[in-house]
Amino acid sequence: MNTEQSARRDLAVAFRFAARLKMHEATANHFSVVVSQDSQNFLINPAGRHFSLVRASELILVDLNAKNFGIAENQLVDPTAINLHGQLHKLLPHAKCILHTHMPYTTSLACLRDFEFLMLDQNACRFYQRIAYDRDYAGMALEQSEGERVARVLGQSKSVLFLANHGVIVVGNSVAEAFDELYYLEKAAQLQVLALSTGRELSIIEDEIAALVCKQWLEYPKSAEHHFAALIEILDQESPEYKN
Repeated sequence: MNTEQSARRDLAVAFRFAARLKMHEATANHFSVVVSQDSQNFLINPAGRHFSLVRASELILVDLNAKNFGIAENQLVDPTAINLHGQLHKLLPHAKCILHTHMPYTTSLACLRDFEFLMLDQNACRFYQRIAYDRDYAGMALEQSEGERVARVLGQSKSVLFLANHGVIVVGNSVAEAFDELYYLEKAAQLQVLALSTGRELSIIEDEIAALVCKQWLEYPKSAEHHFAALIEILDQESPEYKN
């Protein structure tokens, strides 16, 4: 299986499991992954396709270097996806895979004024000092300049961006890595929403311990690979047409 074929398979898996886990929103939200060394060629979901139905062959190959870039893409891909994902891939070398969702628990926290992710449990510590915050919601990304602005806010050193009143963006070096991050982010956010809803005093993990646990998470051997391999196995058994 070549690079593009494996990327198509992996991204289709991410779409299907995002739907199973209710991280999607109708036919909105977008996932993408680069398939070239310069990050100018990437795969992304076609406009109007439900996450639960995405097949590997349906993913659109976008070429940011193409002379006629924007003509075909604007017909096949949602314009907000081109403006956001195109600019993040172009401007941020570490954004090999970009997952943008409005998943409920993380988005709930992104809608709280001046909220910063709490180091409340082991899963949350995975994201210690790895989250950027966009506090300036300015509507849909219908202009390229909005994608450029979002790329600046995320920056070179963070892997998660909370979009105020909107949702979240997670980036990673592979689909497996990014999806694993997305999964644990939503699990940690769910716990925070539940803990906050009790009205009781929260027990916050100290910075020193949170930093240690974050390091342990990032160095833990093949956790993302094992997680994603299990998802592939499940879909191979239950919905093998995703690979078509």
